[in-house]
Amino acid sequence: MTEPIVQVSPAWAVLAPLALLLFALAGAGLNGALVARSAGRPVRSGAGAPFAQVARLLRQRRQVTVAADVLLWRIGAGGLLVVAILKILVIPLGPWTLADLDVGVVWFNTMDVMIWALFWLIGWGANSAHALVGGYRFLSLAVSYELPLMFALITPAVAARSLRVGDVVAAQHDLWFVIWMPVAFVIFCGSVIAFSSWGPFATGAGRDIAGGFLADVSGVDRLLILTGRYAVLAAGAAFAVPLFLGGGAGPLLPDWLWTIVKTALVLAAFVAIRHRVPTIRPDRFAEVAWIIVLPAALLQVLVVAIIAVGS
Repeated sequence: MTEPIVQVSPAWAVLAPLALLLFALAGAGLNGALVARSAGRPVRSGAGAPFAQVARLLRQRRQVTVAADVLLWRIGAGGLLVVAILKILVIPLGPWTLADLDVGVVWFNTMDVMIWALFWLIGWGANSAHALVGGYRFLSLAVSYELPLMFALITPAVAARSLRVGDVVAAQHDLWFVIWMPVAFVIFCGSVIAFSSWGPFATGAGRDIAGGFLADVSGVDRLLILTGRYAVLAAGAAFAVPLFLGGGAGPLLPDWLWTIVKTALVLAAFVAIRHRVPTIRPDRFAEVAWIIVLPAALLQVLVVAIIAVGS
């Protein structure tokens, strides 16, 4: 049985960014290990690659382009990490949460919408063709990500009859939502990966456009963007736990430890997908998103709503 969610003192908020960065570092380490394994190099060297990359980017000079909009460029680079930190404010760690908002589910979705602007700002600020194409490419596909994600987030809220994350966790006392709303869970996971511009959805930073919004970014700015992408991925993995995986419910271990274990497993799956699924062409993805994914999300909400009303 899960413990009731309680709001802790705001003083604990100083630990939230640290925990998020640790998960982001773990994700980067796993990705480095998988890259090293596929290249035939020792896995240990790949797992330590993020530390070397951080040291290299901290020493590297910022690249300057002609007539760049530096302010917007910097906001886009640092904004991803800020948005990821704001996301985790409503995610309970076992029985504790920093902000037990009545509209916690909406808060998380609002932060996703801000990512639209941040990737576009990164592309716009550089004042170069490849970066701008990458930013617009992400922006053009964001609607295809956002609408299915919105309905995937609504589905557990409908079942719990509340937008409060604690109520969603409590509603899974008898059965985790991932069991009877698998379509919403899959769509949620896919959307988290897409909003991180990761793996099969990384077309905004594709090689065919010389790296897209990352083409002209170097030094600390590149470090912030790469860290921000991992942080957004980790925040999404953490939110899947209270939304679909029963929160901290589990045998033997305390609730807070189960939350960490489940988050780590979901994050590992997100990272591994990059090495298993090829990049999806933007035009193909938009067609699939509107014709298949969105109707499937609506059907899932309808089924859950009928069951919730009848129960």
